[in-house]
Amino acid sequence: KAAKPPPRQRRKSSGGAPIRRADVITDPKVVLRKVVLLAEKLKTDTKGRKKLKLADLNIPNVCKEVDEMDGRTLQAHIEKIIVSIVNDILEGKGFSFTMPTRSSSNQLYVPELDRIVLKDKTITREFASVSNSRKVAITTKILQLVYELCMKNIHVTKRDLFYTDVKLFVKQNDSDDVLEDVACMLGCTRSSLQVVASEKGVVVGRVSFEDAGDPIDCTRMGVGGKAIPPYIDRITNIQSDAKFILLVEKDAAFMRLAEDRFYNTYPCIIITAKGQPDVATRLFLKKLKTKLNIPVLGLVDADPYGLKILSVYMSGSKNMSYDSAHLTTPDIKWLGVRPSDLEKYKIPDQCRLQMTEHDIKTGKQLLNEDFIKKNPIWLEELELMVKSKEKAEIQALSNFGFQYLTQVYLPQKLAQGDWV
Repeated sequence: KAAKPPPRQRRKSSGGAPIRRADVITDPKVVLRKVVLLAEKLKTDTKGRKKLKLADLNIPNVCKEVDEMDGRTLQAHIEKIIVSIVNDILEGKGFSFTMPTRSSSNQLYVPELDRIVLKDKTITREFASVSNSRKVAITTKILQLVYELCMKNIHVTKRDLFYTDVKLFVKQNDSDDVLEDVACMLGCTRSSLQVVASEKGVVVGRVSFEDAGDPIDCTRMGVGGKAIPPYIDRITNIQSDAKFILLVEKDAAFMRLAEDRFYNTYPCIIITAKGQPDVATRLFLKKLKTKLNIPVLGLVDADPYGLKILSVYMSGSKNMSYDSAHLTTPDIKWLGVRPSDLEKYKIPDQCRLQMTEHDIKTGKQLLNEDFIKKNPIWLEELELMVKSKEKAEIQALSNFGFQYLTQVYLPQKLAQGDWV
């Protein structure tokens, strides 16, 4: 008979009963005292301070930051590129596009800006090359479509763009990828191309604004919240009495917060991108933070991917590092769920998950990331996670009751100022 595998080593609990509602201060004024102090410090730190830009640092071998462009400016840039290509063909140099490469080796984390930027390495794709001819054709098609959008002054979705020539693009990932290359080549933000992703993120809570002139009150959006519109430039007249923005990873946690009207008890704005953040949600968060100048607190799963999601909001994604200046929201505080919370809140063993080999590998890779190493407490928390090989989702808190998140965990965290 095959030998039985050794029994799983059970973790030693620190003992004691979990924190209950009766143990927690719920008076909003008391709970939000440290949040208010954080907001005041934020306003003091930013008052009169010039916003630091990449150009101010004189860092060698980095690309110039991209700009927001209107339709006419974008048309002029496209025309300039096409004229240059025609001249090259007439001179016998062939048909090619030269653009910055977005590969991971061409990325640089800048601590002073707390975000990833693109270095100045470029790539040339020649139509005469068998390996590049299709990408050159796709690039030309994308330039033509963007030029048409600018002429008509309309927006389309990425899916619309893909269906203009399915046989050329084959997969939407191919057209999406070249779209990023085109923005990088033109030196504009992705949103300037007037091609947007379908709605994904949602918002609820103490904020109102106008969307293309229509008034929106996010306290009257039910449990589902208001879909964050892809046309962020059309959002105007933002008004809010919120004390902070709560950035939530999962839709399930968002719905719990919305149904319990957490934002009415503790005035806040609640946002989720339902997982990996999309461009519209990142732009919307940045717009709110810039306009309101209030703290942003992150609520994510206690696993490596929760931390990666926070990092995309804060420091940017490597895929869109060329546009990081417009997409990143610095100084987001990690509220929870943190690895140390598993013991602090006595999360039972049956609610914890064992990390897979892939989870552990991702965690170890994150330990080497500059944005983690610059924050000693983040580093300590991640080391604890990798060492214990345990993770937990926000929903693990439901073991103590479905409203434990809104009635105990978050009020306790806010009252203690327990964020890093």
